[in-house]
Amino acid sequence: MSRPQDSAEQAGRPPAALLISAILVLEALGLLGVAAWYIYNLLTATATSLGGAVFTLILVIVLAVWLLVVGHFFFRGMRWTRAAALVWQLFMIVLAVPTLQGGVVLVGLLLLVPAAAVILLLFTKPVVAWTSRISGDAQAF
Repeated sequence: MSRPQDSAEQAGRPPAALLISAILVLEALGLLGVAAWYIYNLLTATATSLGGAVFTLILVIVLAVWLLVVGHFFFRGMRWTRAAALVWQLFMIVLAVPTLQGGVVLVGLLLLVPAAAVILLLFTKPVVAWTSRISGDAQAF
């Protein structure tokens, strides 16, 4: 005899959840690229404050690893990842708007468009259902 399952589990992972996870992972890889560029600049130029530069580098790497974790667990449907993804995307918008106003349109759009897409997709019914399942294994820590 099989146990009853809710409609979100029967339908499987929604495509929007896959897209959100992919965007989060791509953002994390972008941050790792920024960290690599930062390391290159630290090795080829003299930093005004070595301590501050190392702290910033560690912060960027930690953020990239955190985004990879959020992307992975969002893909698995963990409940807490919606808040983490939303906060990160709001931060990206806070960076994108002044970048666009400063005339760096391409970078501003690269920050703004994925963030807006993730925010819109986070509140769709399939994504909310995917991350709010209550039957089966608990998907929250």
